[in-house]
Parts: sequence; C-alpha cells; structure tokens
Amino acid sequence: MNLRERLTERINKNDIREIISCVSANESEIEKLYQLIFDEDKTVSYQALWICTHFNQEENKWLESKQQEIIEETLQCTHLGKRRLLLSLLHKQSFPDPPRVDFLDFCLKHMMSKDELPAAKSLCMKLAYELCKTIPELMSEYRNMLELMEPSLLASAVRAVRRNTLKSINAFSKNRGRTAARR
Repeated sequence: MNLRERLTERINKNDIREIISCVSANESEIEKLYQLIFDEDKTVSYQALWICTHFNQEENKWLESKQQEIIEETLQCTHLGKRRLLLSLLHKQSFPDPPRVDFLDFCLKHMMSKDELPAAKSLCMKLAYELCKTIPELMSEYRNMLELMEPSLLASAVRAVRRNTLKSINAFSKNRGRTAARR
C-alpha cells in the first residue's frame, strides 16, 4: 500500500482501522506513518495524525519515544485542527519530571487564549495539570489561572474541564496533605 497516496484521499473510520492493521505489526511501517505527520501536504499530515490518534496502548507507547518531536511540532503548528490532534496524542502520554517548561508555557497560554478551539483549550488544560502536579508551586499558580477564567465566557466543554480539573487539584492537594501529615 502506498500510504502517502492513500492519505491524499478522503478516509473514514473503516480506512483508519485498515491502515492501522496494516502498519501495526511492523515498526518500520508505523515509522512511515509517523513521518507523514510532518508531510508538507496538509491533508496528508492531518490524516496521518488522525490515524495516530486511533492507536492502541502499545502503539501509543511507541509514540512516547517520539514525544520531543511531537512537542516541537505542536509548538510551531499554526493549523488549529492539526494542533488539536497533536495535543490529543500528547494527552495519551506520560511526561518526565520536571516538565518541559516551553511546553508548559504553551499549554498555559493556549488554555487561556480566546482564539483557540475549545477542544484544544480543554486538552491544554488537562496537559498543564499533568505537567504541574509534581511541583506544588506550579500547581498553585495553575489553580490561580483556572480560578481567573470566567466560567460564563467559556464553551461548555472547556467549562466542564475547568470544573473537573479544579476538583482534581483539590483532591490531589488533600491527599498530599495527608501524606505529609503521616511522615
């Protein structure tokens, strides 16, 4: 199968399943698909990303080895839809401690941006939480940013993520306090 050629055409869920089944057994084929994320043709790169968002847990683990490249692409990406898919890939990954500061700054900036898509804002919020939770000072600043966001001005999906993230921060803080008290 000529993967690049296939991705120039319109694809659907069945096509995605077929392409994943063809590439998943072979690491070099997964690598070819992954490299198409960076293709100059916007349709090809978008569709390659869309397919990668449907990877299973094992394939997502393979993508984790490409995390720095995916972050770099996210930081420079101007296509809103492609950026949302890149954020979606990153959301399925674990991050090193300490977090990459430029990526954390990106997430904080874009979760507050009025120009960002609601889905990307929500993903930035979730990613910022993951990046901040190992550093109490960062978590405190992050909570302050969330509290500054006016819920009535947010899309319902973003409002829900904000509310749930604040609940998670409060639960995390309580658990952290209990752990410290036991010592």
